[in-house]
Amino acid sequence: MKHRIVVLGAGYAGAFAAGNLARRLSPADTEITVVNAVPDFVERMRLHQLAIGQDLAFRKLADVFAGTGVRLRLARVTGVDPERRTVAVTGEDGDGELAYDTLLYALGSSVAHLGVPGVAEYAFDVTGRSSALRLRERLAGLGEGGTVLVVGEGLTGIETATEFAESRPDLSVALAARGELGAWLSPKARRHLRLAFDRLGITVHEHTGIEAVEPTRAIAADGTSIPADVTVWSAGFAVHPIAAASGLEVAETGQIIVDRTMRSVSHPDVYAAGDCAYAIGENGRPLPMSCASAGFTNMQATTAIIARLTGSEVPTTGLKYYGNHISLGRRDAIFQMVDGDVRSKSWYLGGKAAARLKSGVLKGAGWGIAHPTFGMPKRKRRLATAPDRSGVRVAA
Repeated sequence: MKHRIVVLGAGYAGAFAAGNLARRLSPADTEITVVNAVPDFVERMRLHQLAIGQDLAFRKLADVFAGTGVRLRLARVTGVDPERRTVAVTGEDGDGELAYDTLLYALGSSVAHLGVPGVAEYAFDVTGRSSALRLRERLAGLGEGGTVLVVGEGLTGIETATEFAESRPDLSVALAARGELGAWLSPKARRHLRLAFDRLGITVHEHTGIEAVEPTRAIAADGTSIPADVTVWSAGFAVHPIAAASGLEVAETGQIIVDRTMRSVSHPDVYAAGDCAYAIGENGRPLPMSCASAGFTNMQATTAIIARLTGSEVPTTGLKYYGNHISLGRRDAIFQMVDGDVRSKSWYLGGKAAARLKSGVLKGAGWGIAHPTFGMPKRKRRLATAPDRSGVRVAA
């Protein structure tokens, strides 16, 4: 019988991983299935552009995986049973169950409400296509002078605020930061960021934690009321509780704890990649939730899966975080390098050159998704073992 590999999620980590597995493993021995809730690949790094009204082309996953041998199951994952090695799903065809021999968990993350009253009811976010489209509709209905408050001074918050201010100069855009804006950047990059905010007319509320969101305002920790026809919540990310509920060993964040090869420390048939993996980088710290981390972890996971299935030595790929690339609208950006302790280096790239570099990164990622197997090789690797459905590996 064929070895059943199931990949949960077709975001940056899952889509790349499925293509890499299909490219390098023989279809005579393996059966690869990708489970995703929506039919399109969602470029999460560009959802703030979608929200402000820009038109983005979405790739159909059926087209992405056509001819690769990868099976696509459009369904939402509702549970994982690592003891029985099954995944529960629900979709247009109703409820179902998928059995696996190897599972790659790459369900990503969503917005973290952090228990703040009113966020779930009144705030918007750009962590998914449906939520970005809901925000798009709301912003389209705002007239001149409408107020938008972005909560969160991380990469998503900065990119969202600058994109909105540049695309809709008729709106009054503000950002609420718990600390100092760009405090983690080098001095020169921080100055560049502040000049960009000034140029775009964005009001910054520093050292301002938001403790409640209402329909037309947000309430700061000191009781200050900040007017907001629209509040965009980008104060953090959270993973789905499915992993924790399944019995997989997870961190306090709910992320799956993995070893150096992205293998679950509690269940050896399960691997994790992307935001849902609690992976320790080369500096001894957990990798941040980011597209870059998704790339590193999916490469390590697929390399480990292929090596173990084909009886090869498991190599390790780099798990180093190099820096942050921040769009400031369409014509400006900051690329900030960091050292091994994730401290910003003095050098940074800014302006149009950084914007062109960021555009190239996005286009490269899009091309990679559109060509998940990078051209099918003539020779693929055969499995060294065959799965025993009782849970024990036996010689093929």
